[in-house]
Amino acid sequence: MPVKAVQQFMLGTVMNKEAQARETMEKMKAAGYDGIELCGFMIHPSSFLVKMMTKAAGMSVGNGGKLDWPRLVRESGLKVVSIHQDLGSIERDFASAAKEANTFGTDKIVITGMYRFAYGETEAVKKLCERLNRAGKALRAEGISLLYHNHNCEFLKNASGKNAYQILLEETDPSAVNFEFDSYWCAECGENPLAVMDALGSRMKLWHINDRGTRQTGPCMTPIVKSDSMELGYGAMPLEALSEKAGALGVEAVILESHRNWIEKSPVKSFEKSAVFMREHF
Repeated sequence: MPVKAVQQFMLGTVMNKEAQARETMEKMKAAGYDGIELCGFMIHPSSFLVKMMTKAAGMSVGNGGKLDWPRLVRESGLKVVSIHQDLGSIERDFASAAKEANTFGTDKIVITGMYRFAYGETEAVKKLCERLNRAGKALRAEGISLLYHNHNCEFLKNASGKNAYQILLEETDPSAVNFEFDSYWCAECGENPLAVMDALGSRMKLWHINDRGTRQTGPCMTPIVKSDSMELGYGAMPLEALSEKAGALGVEAVILESHRNWIEKSPVKSFEKSAVFMREHF
């Protein structure tokens, strides 16, 4: 049975102070979650620029970077399934990255995608694969597995007709690099998440789950409504089929993450509502 977790990035606004962070994790446990996925931007102090960029994107890291996260997580009883980190930081000091993962009791570090990167250029993506392979091998020597997490930009097609995600899957070494699949971002750009899961096979170690729909009520002003993230089971994603596939592939953890559009504008109430689906399917 996979670990049911919440990504810390979803919780930036409700983990600013120690008491608030402790209360949020207690509510996660009460809702039925048994894990948390940490974010490197949130377990360390972040620069003003990072805070402004993430807030503008609707993904606030909050102000909890100075808290004692090893102690808080240990006291919560939640299992750390992995740590999200940027590739550059890992490359600068593989040993320190591995040591931090060990501190939190996890053997997985996840690359969260690349900033200012040309995903539509074949050679750029192939060079990224080389970097990932080197990093994965270095971390493997320290007992840590490296995973890559997608958004929608990895599905940009290049001149050959392939997309960046296909190249990442083909050009990375399975013994050094595996994947945390985000089905929301895959579906958001029109790809078939079930087909991508099939292509990943046993290399899909973790799954980021989210639903996609609209909160539109009453008469629509136009025939078009805006879609956004939704609580699990309240959108149009084929979550039952995806859950069955993830189970068949033996994913180790199913991790909830949404950045906005929460019920009553509360990430806590949102993960509590999504927990019903998680409990029923995992």
